Amino acid sequence: MKHTTSFFYSFIGMFLFSLLIISCKKDDDTTEPQSSNIKDEIATRADLTLLNLSLQKANLTSKFDSTGSFTIFAPTNDAFAASKIDANLIGSLTSDQVRNIVLYHTFNSKYLETDIPSGPNAKITTELGDSVFVTKNSSGVYLNGVKVQTTNLVLSNGVLQTVSKVLIPPVGNLVQSIVADTTFTYLAAAVVRASEGGVNVAAVLSNGGIYTVFAPTNQAFRDAGFATVNDINAADANVLASILTYHVLGGRVFSSDLTEGAMPITLGGGALTVSLVNGATVKGTGNATASNIVGTNIMASNGVIHVIDKVLLKQ
Repeated sequence: MKHTTSFFYSFIGMFLFSLLIISCKKDDDTTEPQSSNIKDEIATRADLTLLNLSLQKANLTSKFDSTGSFTIFAPTNDAFAASKIDANLIGSLTSDQVRNIVLYHTFNSKYLETDIPSGPNAKITTELGDSVFVTKNSSGVYLNGVKVQTTNLVLSNGVLQTVSKVLIPPVGNLVQSIVADTTFTYLAAAVVRASEGGVNVAAVLSNGGIYTVFAPTNQAFRDAGFATVNDINAADANVLASILTYHVLGGRVFSSDLTEGAMPITLGGGALTVSLVNGATVKGTGNATASNIVGTNIMASNGVIHVIDKVLLKQ
């Protein structure tokens, strides 16, 4: 009888302990819905103050205070800083501009990590109908090459994930994006001049397909011997076309897609060499040293742009 009683109390103790463990697991499971909504969560988080400011500027607080089924990939304050966006810049933008940025991070359905397509670069559609490209791999989840930091905070009206940089909507196609950025004044002039030769580079990069462009800065062109834009305008159009198409890859290649030692073939023929050992670099076969990739994942409607600090040379 003693053994039976002892077994009974041991069983009850193990049962209660199991219930406690299950209860603790439930409390820690971020996929369990929280009582707060997206608006309240953002408003109370110390790491989301710039996003909260953006919601107010864009008149979107009521949207995320309502019932619904949203997913927002929320840039943290560190993400805004990494994108060189501060409170002053947010204040200087129009409400429509800020609204477009916020809604570029917003989806009108719930995306838990398990619901996100693997890709690579699978298209999902934002609240505004824009396309965002997502990849899941052994390194994590990426949107437009930007890493998702935390996942699966389920709230009463949707899901909140956080991202490491602000996602900026495209301003147009690759050529329009280059022309709109004063970092690429020399590159824009080179595209125009190159298009006067045998290859209409502007037409190719506007509507010829989906491409990735390694875009040299103005200083990169000066370092390559083009002291002024006038030097570009006076250059041989076919030579410029050969140089520019050596900076173009077929398809969208985000920074998260770059791998150590990769040797992608360019639109103009010839391979580039990618290295990730000491920061991301890309090297042409004619370059003595590699070019640093100093900016990444600038979206265009027909591709993506990475900023480099050297002109890539085939020979």
